[in-house]
Amino acid sequence: MTPACLWPLAAELGEGPVWIPEQNRLYFVNLTGRTLHALDAGGTRHAWQLPDFICWLVPRRDGDGFMAGLRDGIVRLWLAPDVRIEYLHQLPGAADGIRLNDAKADAQGRLWIGSMNAHDVHRPDGTLFRLDADGSLHVAADEHHICNGPAFSLDGRTMYHNDSLLARTYTHSVADDGSLGTPRVWRQFTAEEGAPDGMTVDSEDCVWIAQWGGSRVCRYSPAGELLATIAMPVTQPSSVAFGGADLRTLYITSAWQSLDAAQRAADPLAGALFAVQVDVPGVPVQRYG
Repeated sequence: MTPACLWPLAAELGEGPVWIPEQNRLYFVNLTGRTLHALDAGGTRHAWQLPDFICWLVPRRDGDGFMAGLRDGIVRLWLAPDVRIEYLHQLPGAADGIRLNDAKADAQGRLWIGSMNAHDVHRPDGTLFRLDADGSLHVAADEHHICNGPAFSLDGRTMYHNDSLLARTYTHSVADDGSLGTPRVWRQFTAEEGAPDGMTVDSEDCVWIAQWGGSRVCRYSPAGELLATIAMPVTQPSSVAFGGADLRTLYITSAWQSLDAAQRAADPLAGALFAVQVDVPGVPVQRYG
């Protein structure tokens, strides 16, 4: 499996890919670049500038715009005819450097959102929030550093999420009401493997993880066994999402954030968008609401 570069846009922090099948379009963000990007199946490129960091994008079940994370809060976002933003929840601690980081919806239409301390990632100030379909916001887990992911097993009973600073993936059991069981360390990654970042689950219930600093994207069994490795032509792959008509295209974002001038020169595709064809398809994107 050899990844192809689709868009060498040099995003400082490419993140959050999501495939919208009715639009035949992949959306993703340049988080610190405050830009939402999109790539149509035919190759047409789009970009929307946001007023602040754009951390993630999740489609709504009613099709009326998107849910999105800005640096300081959860918003509704409309892109047409012009960009329009409506805040639903301000993020506690935003004035002290806490920002949103990553998010996914589950099969019940709930939204799971991670945060981190952007001023000092070594502080365990990150929180995993749950936004229910009625708009109520709850703290699901706390005392994380860089809260990344999450992803869900096909039956919805297990949630995977990462503390990227600790290079660790956890699992939680998920109850019908959205409450989480005691976290369990699912996998501890080595420095060579890289830190687990964005992830997704395929139609065989296996987990794909972008491994920041490890120049790889890997597929794991539900038990954590390594099944496949995609060698990446960049140091910092950041997130993954399935797309395409048959959901057999794995899209991969990347970043040059934290690389010095010499490292960037040695990593010329850092920040590009990639795609690779895989044998096992993914599953359709889950939507909020």
